[in-house]
Amino acid sequence: MTERKEQLAANLAQVEERIHSACAAAGRERDEVTLIVVTKTYPASDVRILHGLGVRQVAENRDQDAAPKAAACTDLSLSWHFVGQLQTNKVRSVASYADVVQSVDRTKLVTALSAAAERGGRELGCLIQVALDAESGERGARGGVAPDGIEELADAVAAAPGLRLDGLMTVAPLAGPYAGRQRAAFDRLMEFSSRLRGNHPAANMVSAGMSADLEDAIAAGATHVRVGTAVLGVRPGLG
Repeated sequence: MTERKEQLAANLAQVEERIHSACAAAGRERDEVTLIVVTKTYPASDVRILHGLGVRQVAENRDQDAAPKAAACTDLSLSWHFVGQLQTNKVRSVASYADVVQSVDRTKLVTALSAAAERGGRELGCLIQVALDAESGERGARGGVAPDGIEELADAVAAAPGLRLDGLMTVAPLAGPYAGRQRAAFDRLMEFSSRLRGNHPAANMVSAGMSADLEDAIAAGATHVRVGTAVLGVRPGLG
């Protein structure tokens, strides 16, 4: 465990240096960017080590992994983010531990999340996931609503009991006009965020950027970056 702690501490320090450098290059203060460590596929023991190293925001993308991990870490002061594509049959479970759902991309999901939050007496933060590779009326290959659906979905979240509209999220697309153009993709997301804040001033969270492209996201103005591999390492195959 000591060896693992040293490894995670070294990785965190490297990521922290990258964030500091990216903020400096963009003329931003370091405290304008929040690091969310994506702990998917890694055990609760790693979450505990990360907490001991100062991490307070963690993310998961599969409820079957996240639910038992969150339950094992209830004694820790952590904010849990759900970042994966979410099926409505998993909503009740996710709403029991997640503080923020970053992958809201359809009204059916808004309705289910609202009902679950109300039932559990909780308030859930929600980000609209924007798919920059999706045509009007479609969902993206990795989830997300097409850009022209942002406003309607945001209004639905804002009006739903138990939900709080926090902002926008995207994953750099692998296809379409923004494929391989992460900075352009994140710049576009910031334009959507600015427009959204016109009607929803408090929805100022912009979650973008991962291990490979966090600098581009910070340069564009992202408030949160989601980093997994650069902190936890590449998980060996299970075969």
